[in-house]
Amino acid sequence: MKATSGSSPADRAGNTIEALRDAAMDCQACPLWEHATQTVFGEGPSRAPVMLVGEQPGDQEDVTGRPFVGPAGQLLTRALTEAGIPRERVYITNAVKHFKFELRGKRRMHKKPVDAEIAACHGWLKREIELVTPRLIVAMGATAVRSVLGRPAPIMASRGKVTEYAPGVSLLITVHPSFLLRVPEQDKDDEYERFLDDLKLARPFLR
Repeated sequence: MKATSGSSPADRAGNTIEALRDAAMDCQACPLWEHATQTVFGEGPSRAPVMLVGEQPGDQEDVTGRPFVGPAGQLLTRALTEAGIPRERVYITNAVKHFKFELRGKRRMHKKPVDAEIAACHGWLKREIELVTPRLIVAMGATAVRSVLGRPAPIMASRGKVTEYAPGVSLLITVHPSFLLRVPEQDKDDEYERFLDDLKLARPFLR
């Protein structure tokens, strides 16, 4: 997998997902922890054949401590079901483990992570990949792609194709489910169907 230099808290955390999750709860590698409610770690089978990687927790994820439980998460769960991929069979996580936001009145509005924040969190994702050993990684959105590949890649030009990530591990790039919530109403059905087509490429990896 992608190597990082030196020894990070993730590297010293132990050799189980549970130990990694516990260690991540105290992460202060970037300033995001100061305002977030808690670390939101990945969840799912510790040896899942498919790993889905998103951007960062949102408001509801920050409160509950679970990934993909807000509007985008509900849409993802629906799409996985329609694609024939039970959510309980995949491991779901984010590239960044703390909620980054700005206040607008009393509302906490999502703010995109910068490269330094993605890099600070990369050790946790790297170890998740190493411990879960998925056969397929699904990178959803630009932040996930940036973290998984270590560089930016164009989502629309790269999506819908299964490529090699590492020996024995494939990569599928697609949009983040929140993208589907933001597109104009007249495009929602077409974009959702395209997202479904992408997810269906993951189904053979469950066998």
